[in-house]
Amino acid sequence: MATSPTSTNTSNSVSLHRQSSKNADSISLCSTTSAFSTCPDRHGFYGGSQFSEKPAKETLTREQIVAREKKWLHMINHWQEYMSKNYKKLRERCRKGIPQAVRPRAWFYLTGAFEMHRQHPNRYEELLQQPGNPQIIEEIKKDQHRQFPHHEMFIDEEKPGQRELFNVLKAYSIHNPKVGYCQAQAPIAAFLLMHLPSEQAFWCFVTICDKYLRDYFTPGMEMLQRDAGMLNGLLKKTSPSVYRHLQKHKVDPLLYMTDWFLCAMTRTLPWDTLLRVWDCFLCEGIKTLFKVALVILGASLNSHKVRKQANGLCETLAVLRSPPKKYIEADFIMHHIFRLNITVEDFIHEHKKQEMLHRKAKVS
Repeated sequence: MATSPTSTNTSNSVSLHRQSSKNADSISLCSTTSAFSTCPDRHGFYGGSQFSEKPAKETLTREQIVAREKKWLHMINHWQEYMSKNYKKLRERCRKGIPQAVRPRAWFYLTGAFEMHRQHPNRYEELLQQPGNPQIIEEIKKDQHRQFPHHEMFIDEEKPGQRELFNVLKAYSIHNPKVGYCQAQAPIAAFLLMHLPSEQAFWCFVTICDKYLRDYFTPGMEMLQRDAGMLNGLLKKTSPSVYRHLQKHKVDPLLYMTDWFLCAMTRTLPWDTLLRVWDCFLCEGIKTLFKVALVILGASLNSHKVRKQANGLCETLAVLRSPPKKYIEADFIMHHIFRLNITVEDFIHEHKKQEMLHRKAKVS
């Protein structure tokens, strides 16, 4: 479902990511931070960069929402038929946004996690009974309290969120010892736990790590490095002036896209935008992340005045880490990711190009 197109780059940026991941909720493109609230917002945040003081902006009537929910429930009840014969309709409805009431169940089906769970009904509990690698267990314990610390599920150790997060990450490290545990996985698992029961979240997490972001978390992170080159190639086509600016100031893609891709945008976008992006990501695969990254890059550095002011590597990175809020709002992102000047053939071409460069680099 989600093939991972790919780039050859330095390993310094990967190590930079590993350092930055230690403060998992402190780096975000959402630069505004609210004071701590006495009650959570509609997404469960008491404060932090994701807190929203505004009520949900509802553009649909209650009748329209119910109608969409019924359509989704019908699709779920006839899932194989839609996946095999009417995928375009499924994709269209994901792009419109999955109704909140059915989103957890829809994600469980979109990822294929429901089928894995059906095939291995006792696997999760069996994994929890195993001790796991002591070193990995300690790493998970150090990181579990850092994920979305302002959210009602993870706000303290007494809440179930931190315990469930530990369980999901531990179970995966045993399930796939080749990958084990990477700090960038933690916000993805935490995000899933906000929407799904722990066992369902585990199987969704498995599919995301092993299919959507396949080979992203293995030692060396070669897949991420190749995808950085692919993003650069696509940027040259969609926003040539931005591409030239980044080349001029030697802004390696890994310096700005590592968190975006490794964490599947969970530490990058405002919450409402993130939900809409994930609806598409779980349906269409990693090319959704590429498109979101291209929109952020193109919008943030499109202005000649902005590029002139960002006259250096550090200044350019500052723009990309805190772009104007209007460029990461849901309506803006969703409108532009489907209007980018790139085709499936462009993705295939860049993928093959990066594969060839990677093979040449290995030979030399």
